[in-house]
Amino acid sequence: MNKLEKQSDLILKNNGLSVTSSRKKILEVFLSAETALEHQDIEKIVTQYDRVTIYRTLQTFLDKGIIHPIPTTDNSIKYAVCSETCVKTGHHHDNHVHFFCDKCGKTECLDDVAIPSVILPSGYDMHEINMVVNGTCKTCRA
Repeated sequence: MNKLEKQSDLILKNNGLSVTSSRKKILEVFLSAETALEHQDIEKIVTQYDRVTIYRTLQTFLDKGIIHPIPTTDNSIKYAVCSETCVKTGHHHDNHVHFFCDKCGKTECLDDVAIPSVILPSGYDMHEINMVVNGTCKTCRA
């Protein structure tokens, strides 16, 4: 068993999930990815599983806080693996900026860049903040 397989097994077990071949393979795809992924990206990589299996697996990973959604400007959703600080006491806290490169299309989490504090007027309740910064990544800039 290689390092990626061990890591995926551990994440699934730590989140109270059965280690199935589809969960394991899809999680390994996320763990080895250098960018956030869309549903269709995963479909192209794990061709042995149908669309519904992939969808259900993504939903399970979202529910357990294994991955988090990243909204895009075209109203699609990308997903990225959560860091250890993403989920605390059963609630998802994705408090970092996401970066979208206009040149290569890569979307990545900038874990060291915090979302600025937002103070809402009285009577408003905040549930989440999503921040996506568009620009040119360091690879495309070079």
